[in-house]
Order: sequence, then structure tokens, then C-alpha cells
Amino acid sequence: MAIQLKHLALSEQQAGFCVFTTEHDWVLRIEATALGVFRLRCGLAAKLDDSALNAKAQARRDLLLARQEQSSEFIVETLKPKQAWRLSQGNTAVEIHTNPFSLQFFKDEQLVLRTKDVLGFDSSKEQWTLQFARSENIYGLGRTTDRYARYGEIYSDGNSEYVPFAWSPQEWGIFVNSLLPVTHHLGDTADSDYTINIYDKALDIFIYIASPSDIFNQFSATVGRVVQPPLRAVGVWFAQADQQSLVDFTQQAQEMTKAGFAVDTLQLAPPSVFPFQEDKPSMDWDEKRLGDIRTFMTTYLKGHYHLCLPTSLGVPVGTALFTDLEDRAWLLLDETGKAAIFHTPYGDVGLLDLTYKDAYKLWSSRHQQLLDNTDATLSLTDTLDIEDGISARQGEEGGFLRALYPLWAEQALIEALSANKTPSEAYIRRHTLSLNSARVTGLYTTADVRHFEDLRALLRQHLTVQASAIVSQTHTIDLPRLDKQLYLRFLALSVFSAGFVIPAESVCLPMMFDKATQKIIKQFWLLRSRLIPYVLGIIEDANRTGLPVQRMMPLAFPQDKTAWEYEDQFLFGPALLVAPILDKGNTVNIYLPRGEAWWDLNTGIRYEGGQILAYQCEVDSIPVFGREGYMLCLGPELSSLAEFNSARVLDEVWLFGMPIHNPVVMRNKIRVMQMQGSSYIKGFEGLRILQSEGLEVKRRGAEVRISRER
Repeated sequence: MAIQLKHLALSEQQAGFCVFTTEHDWVLRIEATALGVFRLRCGLAAKLDDSALNAKAQARRDLLLARQEQSSEFIVETLKPKQAWRLSQGNTAVEIHTNPFSLQFFKDEQLVLRTKDVLGFDSSKEQWTLQFARSENIYGLGRTTDRYARYGEIYSDGNSEYVPFAWSPQEWGIFVNSLLPVTHHLGDTADSDYTINIYDKALDIFIYIASPSDIFNQFSATVGRVVQPPLRAVGVWFAQADQQSLVDFTQQAQEMTKAGFAVDTLQLAPPSVFPFQEDKPSMDWDEKRLGDIRTFMTTYLKGHYHLCLPTSLGVPVGTALFTDLEDRAWLLLDETGKAAIFHTPYGDVGLLDLTYKDAYKLWSSRHQQLLDNTDATLSLTDTLDIEDGISARQGEEGGFLRALYPLWAEQALIEALSANKTPSEAYIRRHTLSLNSARVTGLYTTADVRHFEDLRALLRQHLTVQASAIVSQTHTIDLPRLDKQLYLRFLALSVFSAGFVIPAESVCLPMMFDKATQKIIKQFWLLRSRLIPYVLGIIEDANRTGLPVQRMMPLAFPQDKTAWEYEDQFLFGPALLVAPILDKGNTVNIYLPRGEAWWDLNTGIRYEGGQILAYQCEVDSIPVFGREGYMLCLGPELSSLAEFNSARVLDEVWLFGMPIHNPVVMRNKIRVMQMQGSSYIKGFEGLRILQSEGLEVKRRGAEVRISRER
């Protein structure tokens, strides 16, 4: 039976929420989660009572939401005619109307978002339907190589490219808080209705009414702020080939460094380097693969190298441990009630049931013990392909288990890596998207780049996933053949990303190119090392703002619709506009967003925004523009991050016009204060300052004064 919400009555009013009853014993609860954030919950009253949750349900709730309390308050008005109410908080409000039912969201008294007359529950399908009218593009919802604005139908169940977060430059955003399947029907045009089907017994969604940057900030606060990665995790990675010995791999890394292409992180290939022991519930180092563990710890984990180590939830079939854990019901189950068997390239395994607290504790605590006092990162090698018919200890199954299981797996590793670290640090390399993708760095994408159109597709994957409130994503640089132009354009783009990996088995290692090309590659390598303080600063800033490393134009400039059309350029952090060349030519059309001025990093020329440049750029460079009012803080040239000196993080500062904003930089202690037309800056001690034309720099002890030349 389909139930429509039509007749409402305000039954309870508190500062942070209002409860409405309906004619079907359903309850509509609207909460003032934060300023501009409205949480809508609807269902039977018992389903919305958080105080009645058992321990397992509470743990799942805490896994999904970092912020559950109401930190704002409503001012409630009854509208005429009756059966309508307005709930206001700050400059935002929601109006609830009946006959027909609708929700209307306002910002500064302007209608921003409204539902159509469809909000109902189909009890035969256990499906909620919520329909919104729209008049603008919708972004987010995960990773794609298709159009940035989302259209068509997106289904969550089993979709490793999906994130349950959508937003519009029209200043609204939606987060669907459910582990059960969800379908987004987005239509074919920007004025198509937007319908969400949620296959759950209770409706739970967050509506954000704010600018896109504030929406990202509030969404990040809702699900959890990103954990900082270790320093060397944002350097250059080198990936071990399958079956390559550790000795050969290390020697190859040393050859790269000797040739002038130092690598910062060694990524070991699967399988897990600490597999489960055959006869007891524990994991330990694989001595056959790693050799003497004391030497390994001294030389690698606590020595010159930074490591990314593969790990797996798989317990090998046929071992005494598998039989023991099957008897204890510590493994996921098949339809017969026996341990489900998963086929992997490294043998058949059963998967630990992480919904069971003892199994979860084993998995997390053992990683913490093995990696304590190291800055190692982890790579989750399991694809976690959980089919229908597989269940967990308490009956979780189907799409619910497919969404829940990777969350528990990743959360356990986050806890293990961040334990005893202040501030918290963690980096988990994985390909599949989940809500944890917004909480911890390490997400990567696979791309088979053979031609320039493939490079464009890679950039689209980066920008769409980061437009889904994921802070960062990395990739691998590999080509099937030596192609100087494509490689250099690929590398230039990679320098202005969250990070990249060089595979050991690549036919395009830097040393394989001619000397002239190697010289250019080294220039990009050094530039990347100098950008590390800025890259880490962006991620540190994301802990406060939720904004990603690479920002597509609709996110960076939501009021400039012309900018939206330039999909191959992006804002790298808040200060740099990057316009990579993604074809065989040396020219690209660049749009400089209006309302800003821009400084060409290659020539030092200042341009007013709102214009299009036909920009010429050879393969030894990349078009990059500094945003006026900002600055770029660069570190010293390092042959590798092993030389990083925490006492001298910065070496040089580039000013783009009169500085107004505090710089984005790791461990930032630089502060800008404006007074009487000049900028006064503290924290520039010992740094070279490259000021823009027309500016005068005067040092006064620990303070620097920037003023216009007279």
C-alpha cells in the first residue's frame, strides 16, 4: 500500500526539533542539526527513537554520523491558512505545507529547494519516494567519466563509484543517511524533477541550505572530518610488481633515486604482508616474503623508507584457523549457514565478520600492534564483493551488508593507524568508494591511459569524486609505450594532484626517456617536492572546511556559469587555477573566472578575470595562475622527502597581488592582517619573498609589511 503524507499536526516543539504526527501513525521529525542544516526523519515513532537503539544499532549509527546532536534552534511560526508551519534558523527556513504536502526551503527569503507533492511510503516495497523540483545542475553522487552535471539513474547497491551526497550551485545539498539501497532519478535535463527512492523502513536525509563551500563544510561535519595523512604519503610513490622480490624492488627504487627520480613511498604488492596464522586467531609478519623481521623493521618501517603495506581480511580455506573461526561464527556465512568462501587471486578465503565486535577488535588491534610507532600506510586488497545470500552474524545481508562491511573494515584500520598519534594520522589505499572516503585519504582510481582522451577521462574521475565531498584521490602514471608528449602532460597534471604512483614494471620509467626529456621530468619532480607544504596544507584545511584538493569550476565559482563550461580546468586548493593541456597541441583556451584577478606563474603577467586566453604552453610547463589576494608557500628543493626538515618547512613565498588571505600551508603559523591599505604578516622569518609587480616589501623584525609602491 502506498502511504502519502497529507494531514499533519505539530505534536511536539523543542528548541532543536519539531515533531509532526500524520494520519497513518507515522511521525515526521525535523531537526536543526546546524545552521542551514535540516535533518528530515519520517517513519513509525519507534523507528525514530534513538534512545531505544540496542548496542549494535548505536554502533552503526555512530559509524555513519559524527555529529548527531542538534546544535541550532528553530523559531516556529504557524502560517495562514492553517496546516502550514515555518521553521527558521538564522537566514534559512523550511516551510511545511499540507494539502498538497510540500517542503519549501529558503535562504535569505529566497526559495532555494522545494519538494513536489510526492513524499510517501510504499509498504509493499518498503520504499520511500521523495521528489524535488529542480532548475539547475546537480553534482556529486560519486565518480564518473561522464558529464559533471549528473543525469539519468544512479543506483547505490553494489556501486563502488557511488557516494550518497548531491548538491547544486542553487545552494542546496542532500545526504541520504541509509545503508540500504537508494536510487537517484535525475532526468535528462537541468529542469527535470529529481526523485529519490530509499528502500528503508524509515526516511533519514539531511538537507543543506547554504553556498556550495558551506555545504561541503557542513557535510564533512555530519559524517566526520578527514584524518591527516603522513607527510611522505603525499610524495612520489613506487609500486612493487607482482612476484617481484623485496630486494629487487628496493634496488630498483635506489636506481630511481640515483638517476634523480627519488621515490618517497614504497607500495608493496598483494598479498597481505601479515597474513593470518594457520592455527590461531592472529596475524603476523610474513618472514618468507620480508626476511628477518628485525632487519625489516629497522631498514624499512623505522628507517629511510616509507611503506604502504597490503592487508587482507581473508582467512585461508583449509587451515585450522578457518575451521575454528567457522565454528565460532566469526566469518561471514553463506545460505547454508556455513562460512562463505570467496575466491581471490591468492587462494580461497573466508572473510572475518567485522559486524561481530570480537572479530572487529582482533582485526583492528592486531594492526595497531604490528604498526605501532611507525608512519606506515595500508592498502586494503580485498574487493569485498559480497553477493546476495551472504550474511553476517546478526542477519545483516544483501545491499545492507554490502554497504556496511567496507565501512567497518576501513574504520578498523583508521583506528589502528591513528592510535597514539597527535594529531591523528592515517592513510588507507583503496579503490571502492564509501562514506569513509570522506574521512580518510588514500582513495585511488585506476585509469588505462593510452591516449589524450584517456587523460581527460582520468581528470573527470578526479574532479567528479572530489565534487562528491571526497577530499582527495590519487592515480598511477603508466603508459603502454614511450610517448614523450603524453607522458609529460600526464606528469604535469599529476604534480597538481593529491599524489601519484610509478609502477616498477612500467615501460615508461623516467630513465627510459632521452636526456632532454629526463631533464624536464626532473623539473616536475622537484616542483612536486616544493609543493608538498601546500598540498598537505590543503588537506589540513579540509579538516576545517571539507573542501577537496582539486575543485571543479561549479564548486569553486558557483556564481560564474561561464566557468562551469571549462571542465578541463580546476582550482588546486584555494590559490591556484590549473588548466592542463589534454591533447597533442600546445595551446589551450583558459577562462579566468570573473570577479578575480589572476597572475600567470609562468610569465608573471596579471590578468583581470572574466576573459578567455588562448594560452601557448610547451611540454616543459603547465598553465597555472595564482589567485589575487592569495599566496603560495613553497618548500625547499628536496631530492626526496626523507630530507624533509620539520624546522624548515618553507623556503619561499610567492605573492599574488596584495595578500589578503592567510596562506594554506602545513602547520600554518603565518597570519595576515590588513591595516590602512597595507598587509602585515607574521611568520615569514627567513623566507624569500617574491612579490608581485607594484608591491613593496619591508621587514620589521618578525613582521613583514606589504604595501603598494608609491
